[in-house]
Amino acid sequence: MNTQQEFNAVLRVRQALNDGLEAMPQAKLDRLAQARRAALARKKPDSPLTITVRRQALAGGVQSAFDDSISWLRRMGLALPLVALALGLTVLWQVEEQQHISEIAEIDAEVLADELPPSAYLDHGFNAYLAKRGE
Repeated sequence: MNTQQEFNAVLRVRQALNDGLEAMPQAKLDRLAQARRAALARKKPDSPLTITVRRQALAGGVQSAFDDSISWLRRMGLALPLVALALGLTVLWQVEEQQHISEIAEIDAEVLADELPPSAYLDHGFNAYLAKRGE
């Protein structure tokens, strides 16, 4: 529901309540008025609005050079963790990639150093023989 429809619904409810007000007995009206006064008496007092100013400015909107350095430091404080995260992820990816390359090189070295020719590993019968031996 959009705000215009909500506003119209509130107006219709208010109008229906006001229309029924004239037909209500005086005793009920007095009880409602008394209940309203009691509710207003229990209402918390309004607290004054407080505003926190984080940075000082000179008259005319001129800022000091010190404020600019804090702003620069604040921007660096936000950017530095992002740079560290990107650097850490890059290093992690490179280490994982190096480990993968080392594992593949180790397997290649074992295959080439073995007594069997590399074509034996491509033979389906040899794979069945290895599976049968449990190796």
